[in-house]
Parts: sequence; C-alpha cells; structure tokens
Amino acid sequence: MLKVEHISVMNLENALRGARNPMNSWGKSDSYYNEKGEYILGENDLGLAARLCSSGTDHRKFMRQILVSMDITAPIYWWKEFDTYKVGTTANSTSTMHKIHSKSFEEADFSTDQSTEETKAFFQSVIGQLEKLRLLFIETGDKSYWYSIIQLLPSSYNQMRTCTLNYENLINMYNARKNHKLKEWHDFCDYIKELPYSQELITWEKRPQ
Repeated sequence: MLKVEHISVMNLENALRGARNPMNSWGKSDSYYNEKGEYILGENDLGLAARLCSSGTDHRKFMRQILVSMDITAPIYWWKEFDTYKVGTTANSTSTMHKIHSKSFEEADFSTDQSTEETKAFFQSVIGQLEKLRLLFIETGDKSYWYSIIQLLPSSYNQMRTCTLNYENLINMYNARKNHKLKEWHDFCDYIKELPYSQELITWEKRPQ
C-alpha cells in the first residue's frame, strides 16, 4: 500500500526564468498566472523546458529548482528503497521510536494487500502479540516490552513522511522504478504522472518537436 497526499509544486516560475538565463531569452517567455493563481507554462516556455530535459542533466539544471512537497504513507520495506535517493531530498517522518505505543495496533497499520489469505490470517497473531506488548509497556513502563515491539515490528508497518523533492529527483525515480517488482513503486510512479507538466518534463511521454 502506498498513498500520497498534500502535493504542492513550487517555484515553477523562477525555475523557468533561470532556464532562459544562458541565452538571455527572457523576452520570449509566454507563461502566466491564471485566475486560480496557478502558473501556466506557455508554448514557448514549455517547448524550451522539454528540449532542455531531453538534452541531458547538464542542460536541465532548472529541474532541480522545481520543488515538490508531499506526504507519503508507505510500508517500511518501500522506504528502505526510497532512502537510496538522498541527494536533493528531505523527509520528516512520524516517529516509530517515540510514538509506536501511542495507539492500538490494527491491520490497517500494515501493508498486507499483496499477502495470501493464509498469510493474512497468520498476521493477526503478530498484531495480537504487538498489542499485548504495547499494553504491557504502558502498564509497567518496562523498556524490554518496548524493545520487543521495535524488534518484532514487521517491515510491512506503514510510516508517513513529509518529503521535499524536485523534478530532477523524480525523473531519476520514475526511470529507475517504473518497472519495479514492488507494486508500491508503480503506485508512486502513477502519482508522478499526475504532477504539472509531468508528461513533457518527467516521463517524456510528450516529446518536443
């Protein structure tokens, strides 16, 4: 299971203005803000941006300046792979260390959507043991119960992180992970496809003329 919420794309105007700096071509810019306050790329700017993107990383430096913030909820086993992308990304997560005992354990706290029915049935015993340990820790304050929770906790446990990335990060993620074995990466790539101008700048489904 993977869910993305509260998506914000920022600094598009400044990034595109910077893309015109090398040729002093600011006068050709045709982008504008619509009545909703959204920055709309004009034909000239979008064409330039798409051509720079297809020319390689040296030419598309402006993509590092298009910032994206999003809340991602995903299992720990997916976050282990996401953490490969350290450069240009920042994330603040919900705290497993401090808050793992603050609520009862439920099946919805874990990604079991791809498990067999037999596995799901067995998993109920794991949830039951985690809940037993949680209550014992709250009752006694004995840290050995807390450690038992941490060490038993499956990698299917869902964690939410507020992440800041940029369009260059997303190009790398999309191209490297779009055909990955994990369904969560396919879900994440689907969210990438919905970002403004993703087809022209990230997934390259629309190529410049």
